[in-house]
Amino acid sequence: MSIITISRGSYSRGKEVAEKVAAALGYQCISRDVLLEASDVFNVAEIKLVRAIRDAPSFLDRFSYGKERYVAYIRAALLRQVQRDNVVYHGLAGHFLLQGIPHVLKVRIIADMEDRIKEEMRRENISADKAREILKKDDDERRKWSLSLYGIDTWDPCLYDMVFHVRTLRVDDVVKLILETVKLPAFATTQESQDILNDLTLAAQVESALIEEFPRVKVTAKAGEASITIVTGLTFVAALAEEEKIIRRVESIAINIGGAKRVNVNLSHSI
Repeated sequence: MSIITISRGSYSRGKEVAEKVAAALGYQCISRDVLLEASDVFNVAEIKLVRAIRDAPSFLDRFSYGKERYVAYIRAALLRQVQRDNVVYHGLAGHFLLQGIPHVLKVRIIADMEDRIKEEMRRENISADKAREILKKDDDERRKWSLSLYGIDTWDPCLYDMVFHVRTLRVDDVVKLILETVKLPAFATTQESQDILNDLTLAAQVESALIEEFPRVKVTAKAGEASITIVTGLTFVAALAEEEKIIRRVESIAINIGGAKRVNVNLSHSI
C-alpha cells in the first residue's frame, strides 16, 4: 500500500499514466476532487484555489497572505484524501504538498515541447505560435509559484523519485516501470510512515482552521498534540494585554475545529 503523485506539465500524458497506474493497482485516482473538497469545506470558489496553485503570487498577495491561505486549504484537503492510502494523485503541486511522507512515490512526467504544442493546437484549434506562447506562460507561472512559496524549482529532479520522458518511452512503458517501483519496500506504508502522515494531516487541519483569522501561523503536530506559532503583528506592549485572549481563541479553534487533542501555543510579537 502506498501513495503515488504524478507531476506533469500540460499535455505531457501524465493524466493518462496516472489513470492506468491506478486502474492496475486498484487505487483511487484523484485530481480535481481535492479542489472540490477544499472549495466545499472552506467555502472558497474553485477558480481561486486553482489560481493559488497555478499562478505566481502577485505583489498584493505578499501582504494579504491570500495565496498562502488557499494553499493551506488545498493541502488540508489533499492530506485528508491520501490519509486513506492506496491513492494516485495527479493534480497540481502534489510533490510540494506531500513532502516528508516516506511512502509517497513522487513521479515527474515530461514531454517534448513540440509534441505538447501539437496537442494544444489540436485541442484548442489554435496556431503553433499561440500554443507555444500559452504553454511557455503556463510552465513559467508554475516555476515562479514554487520559487515564490517554497524556494524550489519544479524542474529540479531532486524533488522526484522518478522522472520519465514520454517519447522513446511510451505511456505503457512508464506505467510498467511505476508499477514495479511502487512494490519496493521503500514505498510501503508502515506504522511509522502512517504516523508521520497522520501528524502532517492534523497540522494541516489546524493550520487551515486558524489561517483566516491568524494568517501568520505555523503548525506542527505529534500524536494528537498541535504546536502552534503565531506572529500577532501587534507591538510587544499591546500584545501583552491581548495575549491570554489570543491563546484562548487559538486553543478553541485548534481543538473544536482543527481536531487537536492538546494544544501548545507560542505567540511571537513584532517590535
